Amino acid sequence: MATDFKSLPVIDISPLLLKCDDPDMAEDPGVIQVVQQLDRACRDAGFFYVIGHGISEDLIKKVREITREFFMLPYEEKLKIKMTPAAGYRGYQRIGENVTKGKPDIHEAIDCYREFKQGKYGDLGKAMEGPNQWPENPHEFKELMEEYLRLCTDLSRNILRGIALALGGSPYEFEGKIAGEPFWVMRLIGYPGAPFTNGKLENDVGCGAHTDYGLLTLVNQDEDKTALQVRNLGGDWISAIPIPGSFVCNIGDMLKILSNGLYESTLHRVINNSPLYRVCVAFFYETNFDAVVEPFDICKDKYPEGRGESQVFKRAVYGEHLVSKVQTNFAM
Repeated sequence: MATDFKSLPVIDISPLLLKCDDPDMAEDPGVIQVVQQLDRACRDAGFFYVIGHGISEDLIKKVREITREFFMLPYEEKLKIKMTPAAGYRGYQRIGENVTKGKPDIHEAIDCYREFKQGKYGDLGKAMEGPNQWPENPHEFKELMEEYLRLCTDLSRNILRGIALALGGSPYEFEGKIAGEPFWVMRLIGYPGAPFTNGKLENDVGCGAHTDYGLLTLVNQDEDKTALQVRNLGGDWISAIPIPGSFVCNIGDMLKILSNGLYESTLHRVINNSPLYRVCVAFFYETNFDAVVEPFDICKDKYPEGRGESQVFKRAVYGEHLVSKVQTNFAM
């Protein structure tokens, strides 16, 4: 039974990573312990910190630093990679152009998506076609981000092998037709410092309450500002206080469906109540773009009513879900 969490669990996944390519990983005591922790975190909170993930703290910091450098540039420079529908919704958006549930978010961002050949997904993928728009300034931006993307993709795949075991399947349950060719999204986000009014800090909503679309999210956030908030079952907002070198990890809508509602895609928001500018880099690991997502048979058999609900979750096509969100999330 899910509990009303007051803080997010911290999971050292290094035992899982040591055995993630071993077909017999499910029998390893260290892996079993990590799998149990992942299962509890996904049931109770849908959010957890990941440590022992193997990505260097130096690289994690560099990614935030170079992102901050870009956002400190003049608008004219940033608008060289302006996001438009014609650019496949890839590129830079100004403060207020991202909209959550009809309200402008107080952040600026660069959006990147996995690139694919024109026509690969037919009409389904047409809106998302096009190359990512990488800035020429700062130098080495593209090279650094592509290395980071590669590492985050591998890490996400391996965490999902542990989650697959937690659901009672094989380690490779998410691969093949579900996520053998995973789509990914990366958002490089800058939140202005909270403004002062009459000597008091105001709490601007940097990003309104929402759930993520895909399977798994890795959040790389500034270590000296607390802004990410997660809603628990009682409706309270719990702060995801930064832990240096960690990722905040959460599950998305597609994983909720695949687990037949057992795992929660939890509402979260961002309120930067610091006077300082905040940077966050969010990596979203998704299913195959054209995947038809419906509950795993193991979850329908093992958890026929999901989280105590009488319905089996409906199927969704990931690409349709993403495109519908993208086309309503930007004020253009």
